[in-house]
Amino acid sequence: MLTLADGVQLHVSVSGPKDASTTVVLSHGWCQDRRTWRHQIAALGEMGHKAPRVVAYDTRGHGRSSATRLRGATLAQLGDDMAEVVRRYAPSGPVILAGHSMGGMTIMEYAHRHPEEFASRVSGLLLVSTTAEGHTHTRYGLPPQLANVLRIGETVGAGLLARAGAWRPHRAVLPALRPALRWLLFGDECAEDAMLLTMRALGRAPLRSIGGFRESIGTQARLDTLAGLGDMPAAVLVGSRDRLTPPACAESIAGALPDADLTVVPGAGHMLPLERPREVSDALIKIVRRVSRQAKRDRRRIAAPGRAQKAA
Repeated sequence: MLTLADGVQLHVSVSGPKDASTTVVLSHGWCQDRRTWRHQIAALGEMGHKAPRVVAYDTRGHGRSSATRLRGATLAQLGDDMAEVVRRYAPSGPVILAGHSMGGMTIMEYAHRHPEEFASRVSGLLLVSTTAEGHTHTRYGLPPQLANVLRIGETVGAGLLARAGAWRPHRAVLPALRPALRWLLFGDECAEDAMLLTMRALGRAPLRSIGGFRESIGTQARLDTLAGLGDMPAAVLVGSRDRLTPPACAESIAGALPDADLTVVPGAGHMLPLERPREVSDALIKIVRRVSRQAKRDRRRIAAPGRAQKAA
């Protein structure tokens, strides 16, 4: 457990070699938990002696982390939390940040609020099914006018839920909501274990988390922050049938990052790490290898002057 300054405790899991030269930090989406990344954690572990250290944590108010106060249910706070996770669990060496949905937005807040620290520590990015423009492009797969009405209702409802505290009464009605969740979150294919894991995580999220983060998620605007990150290796993935963060979101992110690879996965929805795990894992492994090679070149460059002085 990592205890933050306001008393919130984050549940953090760490795997991989203790002496790994590179660390991957994984951040999950809204109303989900670190298990979203289970396929990617397994894939990274199969890299053998080249495997990175992997840090996955449950965001405050999610999973096995403790509840958050309402004033802490913001993306800005999540950016500060991520900074603390990096300081504690990856104090040295290159760091690769991977974020799904709200987790990607958390990365952007970390970059915005801690620019010097971010620039000195982060060497690669994986942004999956996320946005840097709030709900600008979100249409829920509906006609624009109907989507606007739904967004107004959702926003008002979120405000009420945010003040409902740490209750989880929605667990009882999740089975009835399954068809709607299946349509909203997944694309053409949906494995049973992926659907169950998604529903269990949602059932574990208290009403304050479901409603509290909605305002900052809807209003975030961080394209300028991304544009200032330079040419670090990055991959941006989105499903062609993503109804929450559609391809337009990924396209604008990739346009702001000069060294980003954009992949639109045909027929896939919003839950890409679970729905299309191989595509996400391959993209993450590619970044790990690029960052590791660069780190190795940097170490050789630093060591070269020392060898030259000894020879003299």
